[in-house]
Amino acid sequence: MRARSILISLVVLGATASAQQPNRARATSAANQKAISVDGGAAEVLAFERDMEAAVVRGDVAYLSRILPADFTFTHGDGWTTGGAPIRVDTKSSWLAAVGKQPYLARDLDSVNVEMHGDVAITYGRYVATNRTAAAGHDRFTVWFERVYVKRNAQWQYVSHRTVHGPTYE
Repeated sequence: MRARSILISLVVLGATASAQQPNRARATSAANQKAISVDGGAAEVLAFERDMEAAVVRGDVAYLSRILPADFTFTHGDGWTTGGAPIRVDTKSSWLAAVGKQPYLARDLDSVNVEMHGDVAITYGRYVATNRTAAAGHDRFTVWFERVYVKRNAQWQYVSHRTVHGPTYE
């Protein structure tokens, strides 16, 4: 938890200290995912995020294990988005166990933006997911998120996911 607080403090300090607007990029729907106005590594982050989502759908625990640091957290939404407790907070091991069950048929990114802060990238946007095992009416849902990535040893690491709205069901 202390490492997470330090990371968040570094992101805030870096953003505050910068006199420039953060470099931004945008990814659109799965049919047209491309980076717009990309510089400072944003295109690389968007490609990394798409690869990560594809690995989640495949249930590729080996790949995800390599890109998730030991202090990874995934904070799920719902009650949390209205001020209550999150549905759950996954650690690296609990998230890998969940993904290993291959619960998703699809997780399509949409409206993703990137802020670059050196070796820290923050993405925010949404994904639309189709759940393989959910009951009718809960099989397709949308999650708006904010994620933090950190480049360590020339490789991006997926450090944190926080659902900021959702899941909402179609």
